Amino acid sequence: MITKEQKELARWAMQYALKKGCQQCRVGIYSGSETSFEVRDTQLDKLQQATENQMVIYLFVDGRYGSISTNRMERRGLEKFISDGITSVRFLAEDPARKLPDPSLYFSGSEASLALYDPNFGSISADEKLKLAKSAAAEIYGQDSRLISVSSGYGDNESFAYIVASNGFEGESATSSFGVSVSASVKAEGDARPESYWYDETLTWADLQKQGVGKKALERALRKIGQKKIQSGKFQMLVENTAVRTIISPILSAINGASIQQKNSFLLDKMGQKVVSDKMTLIDNPLIPKSLGAKCFDREGIATKKRNVFENGVLKTYYIDSYIANKLNVAPTTRSPSLLYFDNGNYSQQELIGKMTKGIFVTGFNGGNCNSSTGNFSYGIEGFLVENGELKQPISEMNITGNMLGMWSNLAEIGNDALKSSSWQLPSLLFDAVDFSGL
Repeated sequence: MITKEQKELARWAMQYALKKGCQQCRVGIYSGSETSFEVRDTQLDKLQQATENQMVIYLFVDGRYGSISTNRMERRGLEKFISDGITSVRFLAEDPARKLPDPSLYFSGSEASLALYDPNFGSISADEKLKLAKSAAAEIYGQDSRLISVSSGYGDNESFAYIVASNGFEGESATSSFGVSVSASVKAEGDARPESYWYDETLTWADLQKQGVGKKALERALRKIGQKKIQSGKFQMLVENTAVRTIISPILSAINGASIQQKNSFLLDKMGQKVVSDKMTLIDNPLIPKSLGAKCFDREGIATKKRNVFENGVLKTYYIDSYIANKLNVAPTTRSPSLLYFDNGNYSQQELIGKMTKGIFVTGFNGGNCNSSTGNFSYGIEGFLVENGELKQPISEMNITGNMLGMWSNLAEIGNDALKSSSWQLPSLLFDAVDFSGL
């Protein structure tokens, strides 16, 4: 929790920096804690606990910019620290694009309305946390002769921030999260050792899945037994909700302000154009209460808002912070995605599988890359051959290749199984005509 004394110290540090020669200044105080347990075969293997207490001071001096950080929280030490920081910034090159955002863009209000912090965070004992980590592994330990090893983990964190800027912003936030995961490795033919995992993450302890995570991980590992390549071809591709992040990340990177400003994006100059399938309406709404990824303002204090990223295949926004906006002479939006979802999913995962005459259900990606300038990609995949709406054969050691805009133009159907344990609440997606290489 950010104390009254810490807030006063932040405001004092800002005023002191202005007194010593800054034209503008922003100060952030960040505190929090995190705990993690790792369990291997039901025995505690690793324990970590950490706390954070940090002040970051952003200095805008004579057209130059720099940031300094410290965990010192007393004025006497800070005076020299700030003065030395200002002196150092004056040695940097001028950059007129570096300045605080327009005050009209700042958030005003209380982020507490989003209910992102569990007030019971501090009352959950270490014994309860360790018990959950152990029980997640114990669900499957010794339950199947093919199981080689099982590891589980529990982690939580609480994070508090207070930010004040010399041109009028003052904001405070508090968030918490809890997570549990299990990874299972099983014996298959020859030297094959398929493995898989499952997890859950929530904002509150009460909502965290306490049972079933281990069983799900084992189920996903066992279904990989018998993986092999199949003949190369152009097939339908269903990407599981847990794996969609890999193929949507290059799209989001391509609309990042830095990529646009550096002209290193396959979506350069595509604003307002239809670039992908009209099935694609992707929304970023950071203002949904009690949701991972929600926030009222970004790290600069700029108010967040609901925005369509793509609307019926048309690109509607770039992610541009104030610095890049000044360089491009455009209005800033926000630095990065917050809480993403598709608004038009109609089918369950099983219904999407049922729509496939012949295709591959991709459950994971194993390496690969995407060229940020062209959008050309190659990724290793694993999953299942699907024929006439049924899973037929687990597969691995195959690749998909193509171009991002081409693939997303072939988006055919959207699932209704959005992944709620992530800030990117993405569903399973069905694509037509994807190139697979195997045998």
